[in-house]
Amino acid sequence: MTNSAPLDVHALVIVPQRKIGTKIMAAVCIILLLLLARAFWKGDIAWEYVAQNLFTRAVMTGVGNTIIMTFCAMIVGIVLGVIAAIMRMSVNPVLRSISVGYVWLFRGTPALLQLLLWFNLALIFPTIGIPGLWSLRTVDVMTPFVAALLGLGIQQGAYTAEVVRAGLLSIDKGQMEAAQSIGMTKLRATLKIVLPQAMRVIVPPIGNETIGMVKLTSLASVIQYSEVLKNVEDIYYVNSRVIELLIVAAIWYMVVVTILSIAQVYIERHFSKGWGRRDAGAQRAASQALVGEAS
Repeated sequence: MTNSAPLDVHALVIVPQRKIGTKIMAAVCIILLLLLARAFWKGDIAWEYVAQNLFTRAVMTGVGNTIIMTFCAMIVGIVLGVIAAIMRMSVNPVLRSISVGYVWLFRGTPALLQLLLWFNLALIFPTIGIPGLWSLRTVDVMTPFVAALLGLGIQQGAYTAEVVRAGLLSIDKGQMEAAQSIGMTKLRATLKIVLPQAMRVIVPPIGNETIGMVKLTSLASVIQYSEVLKNVEDIYYVNSRVIELLIVAAIWYMVVVTILSIAQVYIERHFSKGWGRRDAGAQRAASQALVGEAS
């Protein structure tokens, strides 16, 4: 019986698997992108109109109004969402029912429908206020900005409530029990102990909802709110350059979304501080334990 020579592991050559399908798919995608770029470049598009209208006063005003509406609606949505999530987790059946009904109602109806309802609220309530003390005409109060803010913000609160509730449920119940054991109320423990820890789970979907809100503000053009799409439409009604002005709107939407996406990355890193180091430490401890057992 002959003794075989020991196998030199370092001499082995790793041959990567040939992935013909992925290479073909990549080539097809590149060809399609080139054809799409050629179609836009060679098509009947007057790019000089795009350049001329990109920084006009009306367009920039629309961009500013889009950003303002995005942040205002998200603030309303986040405040309502946190309140609704806490009510949903309350032991009080009335508060729970109100939260469930709120989420059911405003998630079940389209955003466009809600905008139209708020904008036409004067048809149902001609005046608002306290009878006998003061009252205002609803048509004067329910401006396009207010109607868009209520329509978008209240609906966003219904979605945010579920995001916040999922984040709160992701935290171990022992955190709440420990806080209550030292005399903290459930509400205070939720706001001071549980919610800050849940932000790591809550922030990513809220960031996505904020980016979605940028594009959702375009619906407010239906109720004459002067966001970027509405102002662009006003321009191409005059010069009939529809595609060129729509490209201007698309460019600005992409710019705003890109900036918010970058900001979202840094915000997520801020709320994830310590989690990566903790995971790395756990992995090192596990590796050391395995090495100890093996030895």
